[in-house]
Amino acid sequence: MINAKIISSLQKCFIDEKITDKPELKKLTAYKNERFSFQLCYRAEGVPAQFAGFADVSVRSDLITEFSENKKSGKPSFSLRTVEQIIALTPVLPKFCDDDYLRKTPGLFPDVLIPARRGSKTPVAEEETRCVWIEFDPGKTGFKPGDHKITVSLSQGEGVLFEESLDVHIVNAELPPQELIFTQWFHCDCLASYYNVPVFSKKHWKIIENYVKTAVKTGMNMILTPVFTPPLDTYIGGERETVQLVDIKVTGGKYEFDFKKLQKWVGMCKKCGIKYYEISHLFTQWGAGHAPKIIAEVDGEKKRIFGWETDSCGREYREFLAAFIPALLTELKALGVDKFCRFHVSDEPSAEQLEKYKDAKSGVAKLLEGYPIMDALSSLQYYKDGVIEHPIPACDHIEPFYEAGVPELWTYYCCGQHTGVPNRFIAMPSYRNRIIGFLFYKYDIKGFLHWGYNFYNSQHSYYPINPYLSSNCDYFAQSGDGFSVWPAQDGTAYESVRTSVFADAISDMRALRLCESIYGREQTVKFLEEDIDRPLKFADYPRCEEYILETRKKIDMLVEKGLKRGK
Repeated sequence: MINAKIISSLQKCFIDEKITDKPELKKLTAYKNERFSFQLCYRAEGVPAQFAGFADVSVRSDLITEFSENKKSGKPSFSLRTVEQIIALTPVLPKFCDDDYLRKTPGLFPDVLIPARRGSKTPVAEEETRCVWIEFDPGKTGFKPGDHKITVSLSQGEGVLFEESLDVHIVNAELPPQELIFTQWFHCDCLASYYNVPVFSKKHWKIIENYVKTAVKTGMNMILTPVFTPPLDTYIGGERETVQLVDIKVTGGKYEFDFKKLQKWVGMCKKCGIKYYEISHLFTQWGAGHAPKIIAEVDGEKKRIFGWETDSCGREYREFLAAFIPALLTELKALGVDKFCRFHVSDEPSAEQLEKYKDAKSGVAKLLEGYPIMDALSSLQYYKDGVIEHPIPACDHIEPFYEAGVPELWTYYCCGQHTGVPNRFIAMPSYRNRIIGFLFYKYDIKGFLHWGYNFYNSQHSYYPINPYLSSNCDYFAQSGDGFSVWPAQDGTAYESVRTSVFADAISDMRALRLCESIYGREQTVKFLEEDIDRPLKFADYPRCEEYILETRKKIDMLVEKGLKRGK
């Protein structure tokens, strides 16, 4: 017997659990230009031997004309992916977690989304719960507004094992463009090591482009741009594989800069849909004590000219930056992207490192005058002392920055944001991932940063890891923190449940912006909070999918009503 039901994208189904208590999804709303997803969840029990193996998934709807993952036609389409279980040996850090996790013991967790076998087939195995991720894409032409049905069936041969329909209402409006600037740090060296290809070889460039396309599809519009090898997550005295986009030549103490690779990078990113460029950090992580690794040709030989041995405030490195930064800005202007660039000094400096950070920044502040300098840090003193104008606090430290009225406020999370606040560790329920869209709107967040789009290394980058065997980056952090996409054999990136749900959170924020354009910001915040007993906060929000789904439907219906009234 096959037990099956249609469930929301906010559910996670473990391979060993029953589906009885999974809430069935009956209806959802979306906009003409909005991608949306849901799941077919099924479990085989008492299945005769002849039914084991694979079943066919069929999707029928007047929203689409034919099955196609090829968007060249520009018409609405859909895709089928199976939700595969991955190994999570560190689902939580036992002393650093709350009770709002799905499971805390090591095991198999649902996360990676892999295209259905032969287009439409999904595994059937005795006593195993599985899910098919069904995603509708509006294409360039968009969905037809109004009420529609999506019918999903599961069959083997001529026998239909399951068939049910989902009601979908398409609002006669389009979501406004994404205003949130969103970056997850893109690690080029990890792609070279995982796929065993030379850095910036033809194959490497193609793989990079594949991963950028997936990043853009899931909402990323800013990319970490390694003008130098980013000095991130590197042990003191160690170095990561060189992925430096700017070639440097030193002749008679003078510097020459070749930007051909940077030009190729920007051209590729523009083609993929990237708008903003996050220039790699000019000083080492956690305090700005040293220069990043910089490779140059000196007397015909390539060598490291700066690195851990270089004092960040030393004369030689400051003279280098005085030559490099103006040349870089000239190139970025020529490429037409300088106004879309953000610069970094050092990642996550502590309160104790304020003076060192201040000294390092003073050496570049005038050179970068007129360009935003921003860093992830959680000490308000940096902002109060005027050391940094654009701090990026962690979401569990955001309240003092919000109350201080920091303009154009950003936030971030990483392995440290494990208790109370939203995050997207593999062991967390998906509502802790998606709720952040509502919070972004409530706090008027302008940008979001996460450190691990594809960090396939151990802690401090001592060596590369296989993400399928070590989703915790060799016991570095909670499973899933280091990366949100999975490497496919063909050099493309598999999305995860987490990337798809986070993309939905961004759509929620856009829907709220649309609602605000009709009712105003104050009223829209009231709509968000009228069904809960206290204000939404990063550390205090409803812990259930129902609030998110029902509130989103309410906002969509209010938008539709308001638009009709406006006519």
